Amino acid sequence: MPRKRAQESATKSESRQGKEEEALRQTLSLAAKVYDELDRGEVPWMRLPLRTKQNIQFNLREGVWKLGDLSGTRSARKMDGAMMLLRTFWIVDFIREMARDQKTSTLRELYYISEQWEEAKFHSEDESNLLVEDLEVLTEKLREDFRLHPEENGASLIGDLTLEELNRKGIRKTINCRDDVGDGGYQLPNNVEKEKITLKSTGAKFIVAIECGGMMDRLAENGFDEKHDALLVHLKGQPARSTRRFIKRLNEELKLPVVVFTDGDPWSFRIYASVAYGAIKTAHLSSYLATPSAQFLGVTPSDIVNYELPSDSLNDKDIRALNAELTDPRFNDQFWKSEITLMLEKGRKAEQQSLAKYGLNYVTDKYLPEKLTEMGVL
Repeated sequence: MPRKRAQESATKSESRQGKEEEALRQTLSLAAKVYDELDRGEVPWMRLPLRTKQNIQFNLREGVWKLGDLSGTRSARKMDGAMMLLRTFWIVDFIREMARDQKTSTLRELYYISEQWEEAKFHSEDESNLLVEDLEVLTEKLREDFRLHPEENGASLIGDLTLEELNRKGIRKTINCRDDVGDGGYQLPNNVEKEKITLKSTGAKFIVAIECGGMMDRLAENGFDEKHDALLVHLKGQPARSTRRFIKRLNEELKLPVVVFTDGDPWSFRIYASVAYGAIKTAHLSSYLATPSAQFLGVTPSDIVNYELPSDSLNDKDIRALNAELTDPRFNDQFWKSEITLMLEKGRKAEQQSLAKYGLNYVTDKYLPEKLTEMGVL
């Protein structure tokens, strides 16, 4: 390995180690605070920002939705609060053990490890995930800094993008995400930061972030990425953090516009919102994950009407979700209010694949080029 590249790898490794050491220091300081309160005979407590729809505010400078000033107190005065504090510091101790042993863990492994904690064990993986997010809020660090990561990797990507990835042996590999990958594309790892992935060059002019795997395959098979100089990113439904972070990096570092192509239903609208503005439960990370310039491509309720797409009736859960979105600050503009109102009026939803009504090539030959031209992307 050339000396310069070896030095760069060492520097980036030290950067990651420094983040992990600082995260450990801050979690241990939380434990020290509670210990001191118990030592003084006081009831231990923690104050946390509320991660609710009512406590997200639009940050005009950054263009994303972030946590507001509302907060709540978690106290050992009541049994539920005491159990939550106990679980929190079991997690802190687990983070300390991983740092000592130079190990990492998936979030699911953390959940199962809690089986050893007797009465303090988690009743669901959602509980353990929420407490990890609480630690992120309290320390202003990422779960990856705690050596915790999700079970799944991020998105797959197809297109003319050349990058360097640091593999597990510490060797940097140069990969072109069109020429050097199989039909499944380049698979994003959990860590997509600069110490792991360096963006080298691209011939692409924009990014299409796609909800469904079948539609991703259709665009790739039809050569949409080559014909229109696009990067295709499969979101895999609600996108993982690494996916959203990588899209943000592509947008900021390579100046690539982002369009989000989803099904036409309330849950898909939220997928777009998480890419553009941040998800409510991770509003504390919006500056890190969100791409506020991302545009919604479709399928819109207007598309269902204008293209006469095959559709399904909204169910009660869909209707409740749409009504909730009418009061969600991420959808507080005329476009979204009119589209959501139209969907409620028509009572219909549609999948991306419904465009196949007009043939397998229709989405790449007509629908996408027309809409992208209207948006000023093509």
